[in-house]
Amino acid sequence: MSNIVSSEKAPEPVGPYPHARKLGNLLFLSGVGPRKKGSKEIPGVTLDENRNIISYNIEEQCHSVFQNVKYVLEASGARWEDLIDVTVYLTNMKDDFPIFNKIYASYFSDKETQPCRTTVEVNALPTPIAIELKCIAFVS
Repeated sequence: MSNIVSSEKAPEPVGPYPHARKLGNLLFLSGVGPRKKGSKEIPGVTLDENRNIISYNIEEQCHSVFQNVKYVLEASGARWEDLIDVTVYLTNMKDDFPIFNKIYASYFSDKETQPCRTTVEVNALPTPIAIELKCIAFVS
């Protein structure tokens, strides 16, 4: 039985990697961004003709990232509440962290199921996005 997880709803990976891999009861998600399946447009992002970011809406990107994580979890038989560790990559910590943190809190309001979390700022991500999540879940 393959330990590779592929979601039919999540956007296609931008490189040679799966949406997730399962090892025993642990599910390791590859980095998940806000892109939509089958579209080159990124929710909340306006690009110029050279694909440079003109403007972006971090709220819209956050909601889209969380939805994409849910798609991958569902494809593996896991649930949102099964997340045990989340690493957040933001390209603008100063401006985006307060907004992200508020949205994150609304998705993880149940203190009994809150995953551990690390948030870091990065200079850039592989596509013109402002946020990406790397997650680990426990699948029972």
